[in-house]
Amino acid sequence: METGDIEEAVKLMARNVLKLSKGPGLDEVRGIEGETARKYFSVFDRLIVNQKEQFYMRGRNRRPPRDNVNALLSFLYTLLLHETKAALQTVGLDPYVGSLHRDRPGRLGLALDLMEEFRPYMADRLVLSLINRQQLTGSDFVQKESGGVVMKETARKTVLEAWQKRKQEELTHPFLEEKIKVGLLPYAQALLLARHLRGDMDRYPPFVWK
Repeated sequence: METGDIEEAVKLMARNVLKLSKGPGLDEVRGIEGETARKYFSVFDRLIVNQKEQFYMRGRNRRPPRDNVNALLSFLYTLLLHETKAALQTVGLDPYVGSLHRDRPGRLGLALDLMEEFRPYMADRLVLSLINRQQLTGSDFVQKESGGVVMKETARKTVLEAWQKRKQEELTHPFLEEKIKVGLLPYAQALLLARHLRGDMDRYPPFVWK
């Protein structure tokens, strides 16, 4: 595996974290996020070590996804978005009123904001595991006439089973310092966010896994 591109991406992300620590305006924050996301997905393909002919990524694409990896990512991001929406509603927050994602009718702005913290840990790692462990193969996907790629029902079942298993795993929450199931991460962060917004906490501690 070539590591040069990955190291370059890590350095860019570190520089962007420093930029964010200076408290830039919202438009600049969105620009930093966009640049970081493009760089991140530009090296995602380097982390795929098996089935390279069937699973490759040339950047993030969606609506519709145009390759197997993006189809898998989109499916898991949809599952994660539903989890995050439910968590926010449970703690009394409106999942449609966000801050980082621009408001649009029917858009789950706050859920999209919050789920950014979990995408690499809960979804992206699972995508790589399913591919590299060959739990999915190229034959599990179908390309439509429009060029979009979708998963077969049997593959969806495999992914859902892996997703549920992933949610049952445990970790020690970096801020709460308590063991919780991975599936409770959206709820834990939604609760912390609610406490911050209601003035019970001076700052919101985002989920950062090292």
